[in-house]
Amino acid sequence: MILGLETSCDETAAAVVGAGGEILSNVVASQSELHAPFGGVVPEVASRRHLELVSPVVREALDRAGFTLAHVDRVAVTQGPGLIGALLVGLAAAKGIAWGRGLPLVAVDHLHGHVASLFLQPEPVDPPFLCLLASGGHTLLLDVQEHAGFRAVGTTLDDAAGEALDKGARLLGLGYPGGAEIDRLASDGDPEAYDFPIARVPGLDFSFSGVKTALLYAVRDLPAAELEARRADLAASYQRAIVRALAERTLEAADRLGAASVAIVGGVAANSELRAALPGATAAPLELCTDNAAMIASAGRYVEPASDPLRLDAYAVA
Repeated sequence: MILGLETSCDETAAAVVGAGGEILSNVVASQSELHAPFGGVVPEVASRRHLELVSPVVREALDRAGFTLAHVDRVAVTQGPGLIGALLVGLAAAKGIAWGRGLPLVAVDHLHGHVASLFLQPEPVDPPFLCLLASGGHTLLLDVQEHAGFRAVGTTLDDAAGEALDKGARLLGLGYPGGAEIDRLASDGDPEAYDFPIARVPGLDFSFSGVKTALLYAVRDLPAAELEARRADLAASYQRAIVRALAERTLEAADRLGAASVAIVGGVAANSELRAALPGATAAPLELCTDNAAMIASAGRYVEPASDPLRLDAYAVA
């Protein structure tokens, strides 16, 4: 029985996962409304809110699972990457629980957690497979040959796909979180209205700074009344360019590596157009696309516990 904790950004999450990968509880307390007035996550605000929420969220996760800490066999926690202040809250809580109960503590890489969301019941995916991890902070192509890890074969040279969507939403005057707002508005627009560029960089990497700049110029050149009338078309065309970049490069990577199957994880994996653009891919369930603790507990099944858990420290970048 694994208790997982996740506090890498603006979700305070705890989950209980069984040895076979069954989700017994998965509690996520989102801070999106708290950060919405700022158009993005404020690290200091996030850290303070994690401090308020981490204990109640852990208690709720145990209550929903119908267990107590006496039933837990190990604790898994996100060590990084993420916001340092936010990570330290979860790490300190996990250390306290593990030390107090004499339990093994497993430090989990957040990216491994996203991949491990695919290993959970009721429809677990077994390696090998090619995985597109697209979120607000990362865009990676991963060669997953085993449950315990992966090899990165492509990354972004600038913005992550989710970051580009969030920044695009701000340019269009939409709310936060931006990716969901663009996806919603794009359904009413014409994705062919604007021909936004798709970067062609060497290898299997991505670049989204060019399409973001193209949207900036398009918005800046429109009078206010026309911008309002064309907002849905801009959102649809912008989303289409980002999705095409992700889908085309993923299929190219699968062909180069000879991957028999493809999976997509991360917050952007919830995007409806991306799922439609990769119909043969296995996508993580919607509730496991955004940050959650069930994925951290899942990864914790395949990582060795720390030999000196009280000395574990958080890290900001992978």
